[in-house]
Amino acid sequence: MSDLGNKKVLSDNIKRLMERHSVERAKMANDLNVKYTTLTDWINGNTYPRIGSIEKIANYFNVEKSDLIERKPDNIIPVTKTVKIPLLGEIACGDPILAEENIEEYIDEPVNYLPSGTCFYLRAKGDSMKPTIPNGAKVLIRQQPDIEDDEIAAVLMTDSNEATLKRIKRVDGTMFLMPDNPEYSPILVNKDNPARILGKVIRMVIDF
Repeated sequence: MSDLGNKKVLSDNIKRLMERHSVERAKMANDLNVKYTTLTDWINGNTYPRIGSIEKIANYFNVEKSDLIERKPDNIIPVTKTVKIPLLGEIACGDPILAEENIEEYIDEPVNYLPSGTCFYLRAKGDSMKPTIPNGAKVLIRQQPDIEDDEIAAVLMTDSNEATLKRIKRVDGTMFLMPDNPEYSPILVNKDNPARILGKVIRMVIDF
């Protein structure tokens, strides 16, 4: 395969892994300790990383180096292993949220399809996020303290220790929790109704 072909294969595989793991370019560059422009050149197929950098990328996504540099049938990257992701039930008072008393069960997930960082599942309760997220769906969350506006977050209402799934909207420094169902009203977050973001919604599983 030509050098150009090698770059194209690597570029395609990195893009696919970033999409499957919901990794943003700036975060990946920071996590790998490489320049943003360097990572961009790899992603765009302009340059080819050294073998040490390829190994770092493979470890970052929990895949083999061959999964980056070889073209797979139908561009499918095989599952290498699975990990158990906790499904949280009622969230007990205090931190950490992944304490044993908060965990209802574990769900096996292929590591190839998980974003980087700490992940957990929540079960959606109620209809406030319909039709996007139906009642009872299992929702995969990547733990992080903040997300962009219009993304869906798992939010802990700190007075009640109840988790809710809502879109985030900020207006003049004030955060609102927005339902997708127009029959529900937005929730204002302030000192009288405190809340904190637990993480970003990645995807959901409907098993009913």
